[in-house]
Amino acid sequence: MVGLVSGGAEGRGAVLHEAVLDATAVTAGTRLLDLGCGAGGLARRAAGRGARVTGVDTDPDAVAQAAAAVPGGTFLVRHAQDPPPGPFDVVTAVQLLGHVSDPVAVLHRAGRAGGVVAATVWGRDRECDLRVLQEALATRRPGRGPAVNEPARLRAMAERAGLAVELLDEVVVPFDYADAAELIGPLLATPVGRSAARRTQPDDLRDAVLEHLAPYRTGDGGYRLHNLFRVLVARTA
Repeated sequence: MVGLVSGGAEGRGAVLHEAVLDATAVTAGTRLLDLGCGAGGLARRAAGRGARVTGVDTDPDAVAQAAAAVPGGTFLVRHAQDPPPGPFDVVTAVQLLGHVSDPVAVLHRAGRAGGVVAATVWGRDRECDLRVLQEALATRRPGRGPAVNEPARLRAMAERAGLAVELLDEVVVPFDYADAAELIGPLLATPVGRSAARRTQPDDLRDAVLEHLAPYRTGDGGYRLHNLFRVLVARTA
């Protein structure tokens, strides 16, 4: 899936973050560890509920942004497979499992660090309107085994990690773009977009993207794409 969440990412992330915090009953005093915390979007919302937040990420710049966004939190540069010992009440891994080499190991370590583990993944390609961008860029991914966005695969990974799945839910998040420029600019900045730009004239590439996006045009000249995410909540078995 093309990773295109910049521009209005704050609003897009809010829906998913709030769903995770609701599903794990995060409230005042909850000790929360956010694996792959990025710039601190979920951590900030958790802190807004009164949670005591710790976040880890391998990107030092992201950790610095998270620390600035949540002054009362603790943010560390370290790998999700090497989390702080805790204990934590809730451990979250939002859109992380598809970016690590061993998602089972990440889930296992999350279970050892906290009582409740929550993880999210993209839906299948056919469940996400963002697939049209892959089609427009004519990307073809090599064959591979079951992806983490398959529900059965996600559940099986959690069970292999020693977790008992309590919830496997779906959240649909609208991605809104004010105009074509807000969408195409970040798209062409992705690795997939840069690769396509090397093979195609810029105007031809832009025209191809806009043609695929035509069904998603809104009355005010913007674009709205609906994308499904899966939310898994589990406890140590």
